[in-house]
Amino acid sequence: MAGVPLTQLSSAGVRFRQALAEEQPLQVVGTINAYCAMMATQAGFRAIYLSGAGVANACFGLPDLGMTSATEVAEEIRRITAVTEVPLLVDADTGWGHAFSIGRTVQQFIRAGAAGMHLEDQSGAKRCGHRPNKALASTAEMCDRLKSALDARTDPHFVIMARTDALAELGIDHAIDRARQYAATGADMIFAEALQTIDDAARFAREVPVPVLANITEFGRTPLWTVDELRAAGIRVALYPLSAFRAMNLAAANVFATIRQSSTQKSLLDRMQTREQLYQHLGYHAFEQKLDQLFAKENQ
Repeated sequence: MAGVPLTQLSSAGVRFRQALAEEQPLQVVGTINAYCAMMATQAGFRAIYLSGAGVANACFGLPDLGMTSATEVAEEIRRITAVTEVPLLVDADTGWGHAFSIGRTVQQFIRAGAAGMHLEDQSGAKRCGHRPNKALASTAEMCDRLKSALDARTDPHFVIMARTDALAELGIDHAIDRARQYAATGADMIFAEALQTIDDAARFAREVPVPVLANITEFGRTPLWTVDELRAAGIRVALYPLSAFRAMNLAAANVFATIRQSSTQKSLLDRMQTREQLYQHLGYHAFEQKLDQLFAKENQ
C-alpha cells in the first residue's frame, strides 16, 4: 500500500493503518465537528478523532459520564466523514450495552465512515479517564466486549482498539497484564489511559505486542510529552483529543464577555478568523462560481 494516495484506498480503516505505518508516532487530533475536521485536514494531519466527551459536551451540554448513545455519535461521524477523507478514530465509551449492542455499534460506525473505534474497560457507569474513583469491568468482561466488536466487523480493516483505565486504579503491572490479554483477544491497538511517566509509556510500548496510544490531553494526569519523547518511548499514536475544543471554548467565553461588557466586538477582530479565511477553508468561492455558471445557463 505504500505510496498509494489516501483517497484511492479501499476503506477508512486501511487509510488509518497506512497513516500509522508512515508516521511514527501518528498524531491524531480531536475534531469536534465537520468544520474542525476540514481545518485539521488542511493543516496536514493524517488522522483525526471524535471524542466521546466532546460529543457529550459540545453537542448536548452534558458531562462525560456515558450519557450519549451510539446513534448520536454515529450522526457526528457521518457529518465529519462527509467532508474529509482523513481517517476518523472514534471514542465508543464502553460500547453501549451487551454483546449485540456492541456489535451494532461497530456496524453503525463502519457504515457512518469511521476508520476505527476504541472500547474501554470501565464499568457501564463510566467516568472521564483522568477523574478519580473509576470503576473497572473485569478483564473477562472486557475481553467479551472485544470479542463482540471483532465478530461484528464488516470491514476487517476497521480498527478495534482496547482502552485500559487500570493504571490509575490498580497500577502499571495490572494495566499491562490487561493490555496483553486484550491484544491476545484480538485488539488491534491499545489505548493506555492516564500514563504519568515516560518510563511507564515506554514499558507499555515494550511489553504490549500491538501499537500503543498515549492520550496527550491537557489538564489531566499525563504530561504533555513531545513527539520526539513519545517516539523514543516506542509510542505509536499520540492523541490530542480536545485541544482545539478547549481553545475554542475560552475564545468564545471571552468574546461573549467582551461584547456584553463593552457593547462592541471591535477590540476582538485581530483574534477572529476572517470571513475570507472561513471561505478558504470551506471552498466557498468554488461553490459560488458554480452557481454563477448555472444561472448564466438559465439566463441564456
